Amino acid sequence: MKNLSYILILVVLCACSSGKKLFEKGDYEAAVSTAVNRLQKSPGNKKARSTLKKAYPMAQKVHLNRIKQLKSSQDRFKWDRIASSYGRLNQMYDEIWRCPACMEVFPKVENYRNEFNDAAVLAADERYDAGVLELAKGTRESAIDAYRHFQRVQELRPNYKDTPQKLEESKYYATLKVVIDQIPVHSRSLGLSHEFFQNRLYEFVERGRFNEFVRFYSPAEANNEGLDQPDHIVVMQFDDFVVGQSFMKESTKQLTKDSVVVGQVEIEGVTRDAYGTVEAEYTEFSKYLDSRGLLDMKIFDARTNKILFQRKMSGEYRWLSEWASFQGDKRALSNEQLLRSKQREAPAPPPQFLFEQFCAPIYDQAVGHIRSFYRGY
Repeated sequence: MKNLSYILILVVLCACSSGKKLFEKGDYEAAVSTAVNRLQKSPGNKKARSTLKKAYPMAQKVHLNRIKQLKSSQDRFKWDRIASSYGRLNQMYDEIWRCPACMEVFPKVENYRNEFNDAAVLAADERYDAGVLELAKGTRESAIDAYRHFQRVQELRPNYKDTPQKLEESKYYATLKVVIDQIPVHSRSLGLSHEFFQNRLYEFVERGRFNEFVRFYSPAEANNEGLDQPDHIVVMQFDDFVVGQSFMKESTKQLTKDSVVVGQVEIEGVTRDAYGTVEAEYTEFSKYLDSRGLLDMKIFDARTNKILFQRKMSGEYRWLSEWASFQGDKRALSNEQLLRSKQREAPAPPPQFLFEQFCAPIYDQAVGHIRSFYRGY
């Protein structure tokens, strides 16, 4: 218990001095935030008061000097950086204002709301102009840059000019449009449907959203939205598949067991158990239904018809039914064999079930490749 108390004291001492250490490292803003947090929890904390008293003027000075330098610079987005510095000054103001003990250290804290608003207007102007310039270049990469600029405008000045429309326009041109084609399954005799696979794939790409600048379409969605020219087309088709290929295995063995009570005999007027050997012919049956397939996936550039990516993915599934029968004395069987002999051949599952089972690992591979390929776009 004493050791635990000692450790707790050390933790508290380290926590109290952490603001001072941040100040000594020159991280004045972090020192201010740490001191404010300490004073909110413990208003009488002298070390926190001392740290705040020294750190806040230094943090304020750093930002004001930065703002002064930026105003005289040729930095392309200087007003954005100036607005950011005013924003940080205002954040420190809010932190101190919400802390009564901090207000005792700094009864009058200066805010920079007006300065921030003025800088934000100029920053929005420079970002908006940069976005328009990038959007006019007409490439997907420039549209992505334009979208980022308009996003920043929206953060600085919500609904500035026609920024919402520019955001929508730049996002459209920045987005890679990918159509995932239907997977053909030619097996009318088995009545197979590929829809479960296709639907799971659509759900994955819709739910995944692993890249904000890639959108996947089904052929129906592309048609409904009038997408005549996608960027990529994902084509998947089975090179080969087998559903429910049947195999039977039969194994018969002769079973004997000694020292089994087979009756009773009377010896010298006393009835006793008679022991002997029992026999049985035991046959085990195994029925296998093997299903497997090989799926070919290609990603095409829809404009050049060039293959950008290709993989072949395999999957397999084995359904098994086991049962047994015997002739002879059941006492020759073990408990496990006796239990097996009471089982009967299970009805085979429908082809669609077998098809879906061997497709499961193929689906996992397909979505893994799609995620990996488009993560970097």
